Amino acid sequence: MEPVTHFLTGACMGRAGLNRTTAYATLMLTLSAEFPDIDVLWDFKGPVEALAHHRGVTHSLIGAPMDAAIVLALVYGIHRWRLRRGKSPPLPVRWGMLFGLGILAVLGHILLDFTNNYGVRPLLPFNWKWYSWDIVFIVEPLILIALFLGLVVPAIFGLVSSDIGARREKFRGRTSAILALLAIVAIWWMRDFEHRKALTVLNSTDYRGEVVKRAAAMPYPVNPFTWAGIVETQSFYAKVPLDTRNANFDPLDKAEIVYKPAQTAVTLAAKRSPLGRAYLDWSRFPMLEAEPVQPPGSGYVVTFRDLRFEYSFLNSGEPKRTPLSASVVLDRNLHVVGMRMGDREEK
Repeated sequence: MEPVTHFLTGACMGRAGLNRTTAYATLMLTLSAEFPDIDVLWDFKGPVEALAHHRGVTHSLIGAPMDAAIVLALVYGIHRWRLRRGKSPPLPVRWGMLFGLGILAVLGHILLDFTNNYGVRPLLPFNWKWYSWDIVFIVEPLILIALFLGLVVPAIFGLVSSDIGARREKFRGRTSAILALLAIVAIWWMRDFEHRKALTVLNSTDYRGEVVKRAAAMPYPVNPFTWAGIVETQSFYAKVPLDTRNANFDPLDKAEIVYKPAQTAVTLAAKRSPLGRAYLDWSRFPMLEAEPVQPPGSGYVVTFRDLRFEYSFLNSGEPKRTPLSASVVLDRNLHVVGMRMGDREEK
């Protein structure tokens, strides 16, 4: 998920009652809930390293305590700075509890990322397999609204209470924060239910007599009934728009058939490049297309794209510019001379 959702989730976890256990609980939860995305620092090493390490060890079960320890050190520094300014926290500081809360927030981050279709690798470094639930779009407005209201509503009621002279609560907003977190669970339940329906439709359809090797349904934001279905057979992919409210829907009526290109020496060389290996390790429905570079005979450009992210509302209409696409440039001898991920070129 995007950073705002992670920050708000950590804050709601604190407001839900964990802020009563120790000083700095909400701060620890909020920072830890976003800290795994520190892996964006790999971007400075170039697009290949960024892709290879994105949602890597900082998003793993073994990395969760390390993430929490780093955030705890930061909170400790803030605590010492406040003490030097004569500001003591309203509650005793329980450092062991804060460390445990940090781990909990990191695990919450991994869970949120697992719900979308990019995926996570929680079992690194023992298992490099990607896992994804595919039920929530990377930016889900309903979740953002629920979390925002869970934090803002108590402040509004607090202003009203102060105007009428009511006693101010020491830990305000517990109920609304709990309701916000329960709303997220309800959204997950609803989306998982509809996601299973979509997968059942995709797997029960005859695709020109070919056996279904894999099927997936990719989520759209807001609407839990609309899905971007993808079916893989031996010779082609079928891109199937789905509406789970339509009981009589025939997937083949609106399916777009995308035939798999034959593997050549050109595409094989691109697959063996650092970018190609990282991309294919992550991609679930990869499509590779090779075309000659001008002037003829000077080399080739091989484009990588993943059908998971070819949403109609995101695409520019150019397959080679779809989200999370990549390209490898080869010379006439099939040596790698350039690699690009999105708009970033490997130096």
